[in-house]
Amino acid sequence: MSGEVSRTGQYAVIFPNQRTSEDGEGYGAMAERMVELAAEQPGFCGIDSTRGEDGFGITVSYWDSLEAIEAWRDQAEHLEAQRLGRKRWYHSFDVHIAKIDRSYTFSK
Repeated sequence: MSGEVSRTGQYAVIFPNQRTSEDGEGYGAMAERMVELAAEQPGFCGIDSTRGEDGFGITVSYWDSLEAIEAWRDQAEHLEAQRLGRKRWYHSFDVHIAKIDRSYTFSK
């Protein structure tokens, strides 16, 4: 979870997705690598992700600008992960980009 960080003014890339029934060789390693690689990109601000037993997942990455999102979209290793995702790992997905106008946090 993103914790106590205010996301106001950041951009969110929202990635709801449905995995294929075959788990797909290499998915876990690629997913871990993408999180590591995203964290190295200029403008990266954080990530939240979850997946249900039915294969439905949602990942939200946070960025400081649209330019940072575009650079991430076009990063070479990420392009390869996108190609493999379409070919092997995802039945369907959406990508939504939104500017965060307000951000609230609660924790016990």
